[in-house]
Amino acid sequence: MSEERFVDPTRESFALFKSLPRDTPIHMLNLLDFRDQAAYPADHMHAQRGLTGAEAYREYGRASAPVLSRVGGSVLWRGRMEAMVIGPQDKHWDAAFIAAYPNAAAFLAMVTDPEYKLAVVHRQAAVLTSRLIRFAPLETGSGSFA
Repeated sequence: MSEERFVDPTRESFALFKSLPRDTPIHMLNLLDFRDQAAYPADHMHAQRGLTGAEAYREYGRASAPVLSRVGGSVLWRGRMEAMVIGPQDKHWDAAFIAAYPNAAAFLAMVTDPEYKLAVVHRQAAVLTSRLIRFAPLETGSGSFA
């Protein structure tokens, strides 16, 4: 049995996101599992290029970066998974990163931006499944995990 796919937010999860405070900084943890081959709509200009999922995601990053910057967002951290230490051993993430936004309104401005809406088709073609988790940043540096 294959895993359920998570590529775009559901109506319910996006409503929950919008119900949370919009005027405080947020961090968004992104976990990504790419398709072997990107799956563009048949009428998309990249449909016949034979891109891998990772290549299509790079197209998404290139096309969405100006919008991320325009709304005041940035990538705080990126990493490549090496091993699942705690969790299902059959789960692998091809990429992970944390994006920071000055507030939730900035994230909402990004995802509704016309330039971003053109870019997101690359993400949808690239991703087999993903997780996008909103966090409220907390103070760090105390030497304590809690």
